Amino acid sequence: MKKIFNHGKNDKHEQIIRAAIKTFARKGFYNTRISDIAKEANVADGTIYLYFKNKDTLLVSLFEESMDRIIGMVKGRLSHISDPIEKLCAFIEMHFELIRKDKFLAEVISVELRQSNKFIKEYKNIKFKEYLNIISGIIREAQEKGRVAKHLMPGILKRIVFGALDELTLIWVLAGDSKYTIENLRRDATEALIHGIALKNNPRGGNSEDPGNDKKSKRS
Repeated sequence: MKKIFNHGKNDKHEQIIRAAIKTFARKGFYNTRISDIAKEANVADGTIYLYFKNKDTLLVSLFEESMDRIIGMVKGRLSHISDPIEKLCAFIEMHFELIRKDKFLAEVISVELRQSNKFIKEYKNIKFKEYLNIISGIIREAQEKGRVAKHLMPGILKRIVFGALDELTLIWVLAGDSKYTIENLRRDATEALIHGIALKNNPRGGNSEDPGNDKKSKRS
């Protein structure tokens, strides 16, 4: 799987984005100056202002462009998979493969975005919602095919799934040792999440039924 950004591409805009990702990850968002990014990108300070108004808009831009490419890659792979449970497995696998391929970007998205008040308070996170909706779309498809209980709400499940992946990404980014490998994270997340929501009358489990079809069951 290729990286989100191509290091070798001779494009000033992308060159600055790539330099910003690396600098934000190394120095932290607050500690990074425009001059630091310019030095990493091998351009003059003023060149950056031709493309970005300030450090906050640069952060937003790199997030949007990164998510746009990630969403495209994920949708492209999922389009070749018909079974919804396998789609969810593939989504989880791709999430961890992408962060393994680009640890700097993973750190910026997982840690540094939360340091920008402008991003948290003002940015309408459309791309993030689109990423989450890939998960809910898979879950709805699984419910239609009888693979996930219909009484479970896709809007809640997508946040459970992403919340787990986000936390595990943060652990991997911040861990100073190799205790948590990408393979361990992918394996355990897949086992816990898939077995937690998939009905057991599928190839991965036994014969239990959807409690939503039981008139005596109560919805939570």
